Amino acid sequence: MSDNESGDFSGRPSHGAAPVDTTHPESTEHQSKGTLTFLPLLALVVGSMIGGGIFNLSRDVAETTAPGPAMIGWFITAVGMCCLALCFQTLANRRPDLDAGVYAYARALFGRLVGFLSSWGYWFSAWVGNIAYFVLLFGTLSLWFKGFGSGTTWTAIIAASVLLWALHLLVIRGVRQAAIVNTISTIAKLVPIFLFIVIMIFAFNFELFTGDFWGTESGLGSIFSQTRGMMLVTVWVFIGIEGASIYSARAKHRRDVGKATVVGFILVLVLLMLVNLLSHGVLQQAQISGMAEPAMAGILESVIGRPGTIIVSVGLVISLFGALLAWILIPVEIMQVAGEDGTMPKVFGKLNEQGSPSAALWLTSVCMQVTLILTGFMGEGVYKSMISLASALILVPYLLSALYATYLAFTKSTYENDPSSRSRDLVLGVIASIYGVWLLYGAGLNYLLLAALLYAPGLIIHAWARRERGEKVFNSTAEMVLAGLLVVAAIVAGVMLSTGAIEL
Repeated sequence: MSDNESGDFSGRPSHGAAPVDTTHPESTEHQSKGTLTFLPLLALVVGSMIGGGIFNLSRDVAETTAPGPAMIGWFITAVGMCCLALCFQTLANRRPDLDAGVYAYARALFGRLVGFLSSWGYWFSAWVGNIAYFVLLFGTLSLWFKGFGSGTTWTAIIAASVLLWALHLLVIRGVRQAAIVNTISTIAKLVPIFLFIVIMIFAFNFELFTGDFWGTESGLGSIFSQTRGMMLVTVWVFIGIEGASIYSARAKHRRDVGKATVVGFILVLVLLMLVNLLSHGVLQQAQISGMAEPAMAGILESVIGRPGTIIVSVGLVISLFGALLAWILIPVEIMQVAGEDGTMPKVFGKLNEQGSPSAALWLTSVCMQVTLILTGFMGEGVYKSMISLASALILVPYLLSALYATYLAFTKSTYENDPSSRSRDLVLGVIASIYGVWLLYGAGLNYLLLAALLYAPGLIIHAWARRERGEKVFNSTAEMVLAGLLVVAAIVAGVMLSTGAIEL
């Protein structure tokens, strides 16, 4: 976090400040009280995206997709995610008065209920994704400590719980140098990834890469189904693209938020594509899909032997420790901002004496602890289930952000001082919105229903916050209909889950 003089954990300017002119990108630059410059913001973006996903990416994609359809999928992902990244850049510039990114954009467009659901879904996605990180971390540590197994043994669960509460105590006492720690860990985690890519380039076999290019011999299905099958995987590895916007209130210059988002996206996209596609020039699709976690270790070991596993495993451990700290802070940040402005109950917006949002942190940590215990009963496959669920939960906040960027492009007053950018921003918003809808389709009915099952209980928290402020729970018929549809979907999901019709 920013090391500001006041000691405020959030680093945000007072909400009682005078209204700002949102028609010009630089209009609030002089009002910023944050201290994060471009480099730590870039590290937040890259560090948030590069957690554990890239180390298992080749296997996760190879389970459903051959090299040819994967290249098509990466093209769709590159276009869609690039437009989404540029939307975050546009929103950071056009609405610098909105803190915490994805939550604030949804509320500005559709009102408190949708804003609440966006913050609730994002909060859920963030800490559910942390469970996947814990499982992968201790599964990797089993290279040295056999008792951890695949990361879901009870020994691993106990160790993960100890780490969880150690991070909790660190944050609750006020972590003011987390951005510096994150920058260092981000640099450290990139070293083994670059090394992997260089070795894969020298070992690459073009004939092997094109041998079953479209997946016909492997029986993976149509090109369309293969491309669709990798969508949730690509969402998972890009979660964190909004990292700089989540910490926008701490930026020294708001323009750096957008720059960090775009540069971070391009860097991570190149790394992800190289790691995934180069692997198919070293091993066959069936061999890659059968790799144990982390797959990158097994792939590198097939080329240089045992040192490959050690190099990747050490890099992954460093990466996951850094990512866990960032992703414990991010859901807390979202809840604290929402609690501060009344969208969440006000208890979650309060800071303790060290400037840490303790109530939001306690709730997040307890939820993670309960879920960690449940993973002990779920056994194998927890990592894939958690990343799929986390990805499905975050799709709605992403889509709402793209829709808000589109809406702003339709608002002429927003572009009074810069009309030439309006058409470009409109195209970006429309493409990002279409991509968001495609991702929802790619997630499939099962995960969307499971997402509804987790979204619906949030309505109770929403009602609590509204009553606390002496306001009506629903401000319109549309909000009542939305809440009703969400409850119905959750009931359907609960019944199907109990009968085994759908499962994690």
